[in-house]
Amino acid sequence: MAIELNDELIELERTAWAEQQANALTVGTAAAAQAAITAHAEATGQSRYEVERELKRVVRHPVEGDDG
Repeated sequence: MAIELNDELIELERTAWAEQQANALTVGTAAAAQAAITAHAEATGQSRYEVERELKRVVRHPVEGDDG
């Protein structure tokens, strides 16, 4: 089963990743990303772990055809 992501999740993770790379990740940004991942996983019946793993892959290691 393919993991479904939405634009909001991708944007939150992009923001968190950019802050991490700048050594400026805030608790607020990290908490917002984690809360959105958890809510999305629960709403779609997907594993939170799998959603987070796929989201990080899409944002940090994009390949042609990825959303975003």
